[in-house]
Amino acid sequence: MKKSTLFLKRLLFIMALMLFNMAFSQNENETSNDSIKGEKLEEVVVTGVLNPRSKVKSSVSISSVSAAQIEQGAPRSTAELFRLLPGIKSESTGGEGNANITVRGIPIASGGAKFLQLHEDGMPVMQFGDVAFGNADIFVRNDQTINRVEAIRGGSASTLASNSPAGIINFISKDGKKEGGSLMHSIGLDFGSNRTDFEYGTPISETLRFHVGGFFRQGEGPRNAGYTANLGGQFKANMTKEFEKGYVRLYFKYLNDRSIGYLPMPVKVSGTNANPTWSSLPNFDILHDTPHSPYFLDNLTIGADGERRRSNLSDGMRPVATSFGGEMKFDLGNDWKVEERFRQNYHNGRFVSAFPAEVATASVIAASFGETSLTYANGPFAGQTYNNNDLVMRIHTFDTEINNFNNFTNDMKLTKSFGKFDLTLGYYKAYQNINMSWLWNSYLLEVKGENAALLNAGANSVNGLYAYGVPAWGNCCQRNYDANYDISAPYVAGQLKVNDKINIDASVRFDSGKARGSYAGSTQALNLDVDNNGTIEGPELSVSVVDNANRKPINYDYDYVSYSVGANYLLSNNQSVFGRYSRGGRANADRLLFGPNVLNSGEAAPGLSADMVNQAEFGYKRKGTNHTFYATAFFANVAEQNWDFGGAGGGIRQIQRKYNSAGLELEGSYKVKDFSINGSVTYTKAEIKDDVITPALNGNKPRRQADFIYSFVPAYKFGGSKQHNVGFSAIGTTKAYAQDDNQLVMPGYVYFNPFINFELTKGLSASLNVNNVFDTIGITEVEEGSIVENQDNILRARSINGRTTSLTLSYRF
Repeated sequence: MKKSTLFLKRLLFIMALMLFNMAFSQNENETSNDSIKGEKLEEVVVTGVLNPRSKVKSSVSISSVSAAQIEQGAPRSTAELFRLLPGIKSESTGGEGNANITVRGIPIASGGAKFLQLHEDGMPVMQFGDVAFGNADIFVRNDQTINRVEAIRGGSASTLASNSPAGIINFISKDGKKEGGSLMHSIGLDFGSNRTDFEYGTPISETLRFHVGGFFRQGEGPRNAGYTANLGGQFKANMTKEFEKGYVRLYFKYLNDRSIGYLPMPVKVSGTNANPTWSSLPNFDILHDTPHSPYFLDNLTIGADGERRRSNLSDGMRPVATSFGGEMKFDLGNDWKVEERFRQNYHNGRFVSAFPAEVATASVIAASFGETSLTYANGPFAGQTYNNNDLVMRIHTFDTEINNFNNFTNDMKLTKSFGKFDLTLGYYKAYQNINMSWLWNSYLLEVKGENAALLNAGANSVNGLYAYGVPAWGNCCQRNYDANYDISAPYVAGQLKVNDKINIDASVRFDSGKARGSYAGSTQALNLDVDNNGTIEGPELSVSVVDNANRKPINYDYDYVSYSVGANYLLSNNQSVFGRYSRGGRANADRLLFGPNVLNSGEAAPGLSADMVNQAEFGYKRKGTNHTFYATAFFANVAEQNWDFGGAGGGIRQIQRKYNSAGLELEGSYKVKDFSINGSVTYTKAEIKDDVITPALNGNKPRRQADFIYSFVPAYKFGGSKQHNVGFSAIGTTKAYAQDDNQLVMPGYVYFNPFINFELTKGLSASLNVNNVFDTIGITEVEEGSIVENQDNILRARSINGRTTSLTLSYRF
């Protein structure tokens, strides 16, 4: 074990003990104007629970991050916001969205957030969180309209929402209950970013209130793209009408944004698999550069129906989302209550980015085409010979059209109180369209951090394009699918207050679904004049197109039962213990297609239409006059069907396996006078229990799963009225393996994000935030699983972004 890793583990353990000791060392009867008075545990939580209640009285693990804490954490994207949530591992290196998110050791076998759902105001953004190139977080943005973000891990998330056994992250909007607003402008001091946020809400009368807000931004982004890579914004509004025995709320959102999507990039690795050294290449900075280039934007393809189609790589992740919905809650009398929520999302857009399928010297790449050298296809050296010793990327354009991801959700529940027992009857109904086209091409691109040029391999390529399709991966990936998922889920829940100290709850959910539609893979069209210039050129000799003549049906049903049982015991007014056991399911959607898992009849292979997660957790909660503390032990086993791009071998590989995980989650806050600290540490031990396809992996640790993930945010208030604030967030992880074979290590890292906020005058403040101030390399994802030891290797990986500094001027009124 490396000394640095051992030191880091010891440091984390000592810090956790210090936090625990501070929590217990305070006088419970102490009163002070400085005290936080346990506000985090006193907050009423609403996400994934039967009835809103304070954290100390609930039998689930739930955390919340306020708008102020989000500002302090200095996230550059919505995906980076998830770093602040305990137990949540967010690989936020993909840009504004496309994050890989997991909870408590439940693995990231592929991409997205398979067992976790993202909600806005209590309703799902997507019914499935890991649609390929259409992850739910692509359709969510963080802005000043957010009041707080709540996250439930495990527990009753299994039964109070569909397809979310690992948990729910819920973005809760401001509703205008208190008059006020803000205007904020932020600029990047050392990166291209200009953003304006606004929001305002107020009561119109004693029973009517509203809130509106949104943002607009533009800029190059945190890496050197060479063009305006982020451009767009969002508008949100809601209105609430209160009645004598309830309320009605309507809301609206329009998101039209363009944000760059980062995929793996070339990086140099030396040393050994167990102790590698990661560094940037001479012409490519893994912290600040990207393969995106102004010389590599235009992309001509054959569309899903055989039409000519152009895309622009500057579109990146391009969600166009219009959402409207509502909620109501009324007391019907005689201890009956009704609650109704609905949401309609209209989602479409595009995901397009450059994936390096291979990185090698120009001589190696040229030889694969039967050529002795490559030439510049564009840029200032167009037509000149490219140096045979310089590096080249074989690029696959992950070019996908999000044709129709519309979804509708309705959740209605009726509650009746029988003295100390509350009975809830609910019915959940949802529809999800997944209509998408994959239209990929292959290019050659020089390895260069800024203004990289395309390259030609003689007559085999034109303007850097050498294939319509991806022959290096067996032309696997020209495809179209048009699927619809009809989901029904009645559920019943009971909650018993045994006495003033003991609460018990239990719930069961019956999910059933109908998957209907069709899908088509790839076929080759010979001698197709794609660019209509009258000449069949090298890339047009064999063109990948969607094989619409051989579309296959999607025609299967699924069902599964989820349940959850939990109890909470109040040791005193400010501390409690709880325990819970849950079993929840996650239906498989688009990732079930294009393999042996759907039969020619359209039926799903037995046992693969849904994956199940079993979980147990036991926890302790405590609030004091100036501290809060959580400690939760958790256990989980997971069965999963999935697919992924197959590492160094390329192409698509199927996944079918079971996992086990166990661990401990610590979360707390502490305040003394003007100093405060919030923090969390999660320890996880996970293993592949039973791999059906590759049994040799049994007993290994799932890839990218670290033993420890942690975050700490100390802050200090100063000034005559304590109106200024300074501090930093420290976010880190211990080492993990790049792939499931457990050879190459991704080193642990911690990066620091300092912030300082000055109140210039009442209501007007200026803040400076620095993300990754020390330019730390933090590898989160690697395509290869091993290196040739004791020599330089060129791998493909994603790292956290390098240092970015922003200055924000805010006026709050």
